[in-house]
Amino acid sequence: MLTRRTALASGALAASALAAPLHTLAQQGRKDSVTLALVLEPPGLDPTAGAASAIGEVTLYNLYETLTKINADGSVSPLLAESWEVSPDLKTYTFRLRKGVSFHNGEPFNAAAVKFSFDRAGGDKSTNKDKRTFANLTTRVVDDYTVVLINKDIDPDLLFLLGQATAVIVEPKSAATNAAKPVGTGPYKLAAWNRGASITLAAWPGWRQPAHIRIKRAVFRFIPDPAAQVAALLAGDVDCFARVTPRSMAQFRHDARFQVIVSGSRAKTILAMNNARKPLDDVRVRRAIAAAIDRKAIIQGAADSLGVPIGSHYVPGAFGYVDTTGINPHDLEKAKKLMAEAGVKTPLTLTMTLPPTPYARQGGEVIAAQLAKIGIVAKLQNVEWAQWLSGTYGNKNYDLTLISHVEPFDLGNFAKPDYYWGYRSEKFDALYDRIKTATRPADRARLLGDAQRLLAEDSVHAFLYQPQWVTIAAKGLRGLWKDMPVFVNDLSTLSWS
Repeated sequence: MLTRRTALASGALAASALAAPLHTLAQQGRKDSVTLALVLEPPGLDPTAGAASAIGEVTLYNLYETLTKINADGSVSPLLAESWEVSPDLKTYTFRLRKGVSFHNGEPFNAAAVKFSFDRAGGDKSTNKDKRTFANLTTRVVDDYTVVLINKDIDPDLLFLLGQATAVIVEPKSAATNAAKPVGTGPYKLAAWNRGASITLAAWPGWRQPAHIRIKRAVFRFIPDPAAQVAALLAGDVDCFARVTPRSMAQFRHDARFQVIVSGSRAKTILAMNNARKPLDDVRVRRAIAAAIDRKAIIQGAADSLGVPIGSHYVPGAFGYVDTTGINPHDLEKAKKLMAEAGVKTPLTLTMTLPPTPYARQGGEVIAAQLAKIGIVAKLQNVEWAQWLSGTYGNKNYDLTLISHVEPFDLGNFAKPDYYWGYRSEKFDALYDRIKTATRPADRARLLGDAQRLLAEDSVHAFLYQPQWVTIAAKGLRGLWKDMPVFVNDLSTLSWS
């Protein structure tokens, strides 16, 4: 017997119903285009095929849609699903799908497309970052507008996960070419991609509520250099820069032309270590590296003091968080002693691979200076984003790398046998399985705390800080997210005052 849980229309969608039609806005002289900037260019436009968060930053809720929608406050509301029911054992989800929806190529959205998308995401050939989640799902079509998901495990976060970029619904005939020619059900279509420079999206007249879209044209520009970011904003070449390098935030706070939004996040910035490589396969060496690092100095040097120290792969504010920063505190003498106990001869040279993000390039310099104090020579290797994705993430070719993991619920990565960290722990695997099947919130919170402590004790990485993100935008741009539970630039909520 299923318990009824009917979802209400999202506040964003309800508010958009009051918006004036595009021609009315034009008559009023309001702008109907926007230029946004991102630090990184997406390597492709299929979020089900790659791990780069930049893909979802352009495509999620714009080109593609999901069954559920994640809102700025982290709540979940309907999108392609109008409502859902959850069984008492929390493993069976019945979704009632929205009718009258079509893909950009004219094909209908229906339960068959949902089944295809989820079966593909969890299939043997899948490169989906969340393949494990979808592999645990059995998708059954009841009729064109009813689909049932049966999960092998209990996952209290499933409805949230189904609103992420990895869960977008794709059209079967066009799915293979989505990376270059995206086809979704979203309110925008790809108009142009000037590789290395910009992506342009145009409002799609075939969307189910075209009059509610107030931005007709959106350009995403890619600007990794902090000085160029500031120049583009000051010159008016960019209307909005989400997650901009915060170094020049003060000058924008005192400029009446701009609004500055400081957002919370669920991101974890870490000095990732390749646990499969010697001598990093020795927990004493990993603990030494963690002890050599002063988190507060990293936050100041890499994040302009906009961050909160963390001791594990979990952040304050998340369900079940425990403070583990005291497990591997900054202690140079302890670090030197651990290196000696591990029999490591110094100087030890390790390569630190740095993607092009300013926090990585700035933080890498600070960390290298700190590691030098215990006899570790960190050879800095700057790489472009595509190189990091293929070499570091894909081929696991690295010793150390400074990176922010932005997914809210990603403890499961530590249980993946082939993940790029090279971490293997039967104890963690068993613990994570218990987390996934815990039905009582109190039990799940306790187990999550145990998992955080284990990762800290194993010093899988040097866990650094929870970043805060800065958005700088023109004063009249409305609809920007205050907080960022996921990285999204939802064009459907934007308008000019």
